[in-house]
Amino acid sequence: MTHLSVEMLAADATIEPITSAGHAQLGIAVLAGIAVIVLLITRFKLHAFLSLIIGSLALGAVAGAPLDKAIASFSTGLGTTVAGTGVLIALGAVLGRLLADSGGADRIVDTILAKAGGKAMPWAMVLIAGIIGLPIFFEVGIVLLIPVVLLVAKRGNFSLMRIGIPALAGLSVMHGLIPPHPGPLAAIDAVHANLGITLALGIVVAVPTAIVAGPLFSRYAARWVDIRPPETMVPERASDDVEKRASDDLEKHPGFAVTVATVLLPVAMMLAKALTDIVIDNPEDAVQRALDVIGSPLIALLTAVLVAMFTLGRAAGFTRGRIATTVEKSLAPIAGVLLIVGAGGGFKQTLVDAGVGQMILDASKGWHVSALLLAWLIAVTIRLATGSATVATISAAGLAAPLAADMSTTHSALLVLAIGCGSLFFSHVNDAGFWMVKEYFGMSVGQTLKTWSVMETLISVVGIGCVMGLSVVV
Repeated sequence: MTHLSVEMLAADATIEPITSAGHAQLGIAVLAGIAVIVLLITRFKLHAFLSLIIGSLALGAVAGAPLDKAIASFSTGLGTTVAGTGVLIALGAVLGRLLADSGGADRIVDTILAKAGGKAMPWAMVLIAGIIGLPIFFEVGIVLLIPVVLLVAKRGNFSLMRIGIPALAGLSVMHGLIPPHPGPLAAIDAVHANLGITLALGIVVAVPTAIVAGPLFSRYAARWVDIRPPETMVPERASDDVEKRASDDLEKHPGFAVTVATVLLPVAMMLAKALTDIVIDNPEDAVQRALDVIGSPLIALLTAVLVAMFTLGRAAGFTRGRIATTVEKSLAPIAGVLLIVGAGGGFKQTLVDAGVGQMILDASKGWHVSALLLAWLIAVTIRLATGSATVATISAAGLAAPLAADMSTTHSALLVLAIGCGSLFFSHVNDAGFWMVKEYFGMSVGQTLKTWSVMETLISVVGIGCVMGLSVVV
């Protein structure tokens, strides 16, 4: 069920709201809470974690909720979200750090580039970014791939956009749609979607979306902004031969096949669980019960991390002490991410406990508007206002969660993907990623808007188109 209807009014009927405010007051409270978050992030440059706390309290105050109940709602949401997604984010960070420090990321990059010809290079770049982007956060992926992008563009005499846009598209699609990235995980938790099915459908949506926004769009981006790699940013290894590098230091880097297998291991485990749930669909079946455990996100990612310590860490010559140090260093940088995700969960819970979800359902009664499209539009609005894809995903998931009440398992997963697509819409000057791309590629603000911002919009629009198409056939 993907459209709003009278039957959905029963959603959250058993939840006792923390305020008796009417719909008009609740609507004003939501706008006030979001406005406070936007203003604090964009105007006063306050950290998103603090902004979400203050915005949640502002929402509760305008809605007329007692302060102690508003605080309790926020605390509950924060704790639940961190408990549900924090461990997964941490395990994903450890896996990503092992991939980077062991040289496994370099091995994937060098092997694919050594086999790709001139015309195939944009397709090779989106493939590299897609593989690297599975376990690695967007910002880390940029740092890893930008030197390769600049190197390939300079040595192959390519327009920087022809090589850079596919790499950015691959990373961005993974970040917005595919677990274990923080946004999708938080949305899955908020709408109680099945992670394995969301992952499977996310890959189905991600592939055509990355192709359109990456290799295909890069042809036009290269015409609109025909620039070469800035000399100050080209890595020192620019004079090296990529094919020679791929054959050097074999004993210091894990092999290509084992690296890819390690990265894809948790994906395969979670997909196996999802397929078993669909095919067998019998909770008492021994095979399904076993795969329910093996394919759970916690076990899948934990298994991948333990395997990576041997297939990546030991293969790179890491001692036990070096592996322990790598794990320790991987956790410190994600503290901010965990706090933002947790605070976003607190904001979501405040919305739910105030009765905002029921207000949305009541107000949209009889609209016959696609719930998927409505969720996408909510995420788009918050993304444009705050600039943060993660904040947009978490906030939109809180607002749209009641829409999943009468949905099938498949359509709940599609709701998560719709929110993820909306969270990527038109990155501009209030997005840190906008400035990272601008500075690394040596572009002006106008050039960045015509390339990076348009690419993000394409991902969002093509993605929601794929989601809407899937909702008809699944």
